[in-house]
Amino acid sequence: MGEFRMPSLGDAVKRGDIVAIVGTDKADIEVEVYETGTVRTLIAQPGEKLPVGAPLALLEVPGEAAPSAGVPPPRPTPTPQPAGRIHASPLARKLADELGVDLANVQGTGPHGIIESHDVERAAAKPAARAAPAVQPAASAAAEPPSGMRRAIAAAMARSNREIPHYYLSTQIDMSTTIGWLEQTNRQRSIEKRLLPAALLLKGVARALVEVPELNGYWVEDQLKPSAEIHLGVAVSLRTGGLMVPTIHSANQRSLDELMTDLRDIITRTRAGRLRSSDITDSTITITNLGDLGVETVYGVIYPPQVALVGFGKIVERPWTAHGMLGVRPVLTATLAADHRATDGRRGAQFLDILSSALQKPQTL
Repeated sequence: MGEFRMPSLGDAVKRGDIVAIVGTDKADIEVEVYETGTVRTLIAQPGEKLPVGAPLALLEVPGEAAPSAGVPPPRPTPTPQPAGRIHASPLARKLADELGVDLANVQGTGPHGIIESHDVERAAAKPAARAAPAVQPAASAAAEPPSGMRRAIAAAMARSNREIPHYYLSTQIDMSTTIGWLEQTNRQRSIEKRLLPAALLLKGVARALVEVPELNGYWVEDQLKPSAEIHLGVAVSLRTGGLMVPTIHSANQRSLDELMTDLRDIITRTRAGRLRSSDITDSTITITNLGDLGVETVYGVIYPPQVALVGFGKIVERPWTAHGMLGVRPVLTATLAADHRATDGRRGAQFLDILSSALQKPQTL
């Protein structure tokens, strides 16, 4: 459990406020409050390890009776905090240990001076902030125990390969119309307002999912449960290794500009370790794009209980025939990994065809 941002009892909070930072194996997550009211009791204490679902605080919600004065709510025994304790998030402590950074020399920039992961990274970049590591005997990478994030990813992927009968489809998409439209549109915009191809790919996927809803949802209780909302999980690699999949909610209702803003925001906050709990929930499908690393074709692994994953590679110039003429066009390879229990190859092929068609008309996205 990280540091509470509420300095005292009696604070008024409203739905959506950040009230705590919780450390997990994957990242430090900002926890939002889902009620509007007044804080009456802090149940969780900084530094405590709590099970999922454990209460953090009690709120007095407008319209509800206040707790009886003589009957205090149950409260676990607080964990004693040592004098002079350094206030740092769990991820920051872990990162400091890995990088050899002394937290006593790190200036925290988080709420109430909490040291966060980006503070440690900044300190590690300064030569004086860390001592030279002692010479260690050479060892193979396999001898190092996996990190918590690596274990979590391994468990999810093992479950995926064990439980999900994958099928894979791919198609090549002529991106000349899309790129031409982007160049023309961006010439009329300031640099910070320019669109990247990724925004159109996200919008294209959302558009295709409206037509093929069987790929947008979950396989639970031995049946497909399509989602009424399209929440795109976007795979983001971390500087320290591993990846996170934050969510862009209601992507089909977002404009290209809104999707571009959302994408920049979640990538920045993911890599800074500033995600909120709502940022990593509710994904109905995952999208991974490895084109920036030079990969041309991506065959992904579905993240259960989702039933599909869309992969995009690098846009490359290839020979292309159109209207009986041979030329060179910018071509994108899009792949679909889908759960054969939920759909078959025909529906998957229809999805890719609709996606390709949508990208040929970027002005309508």
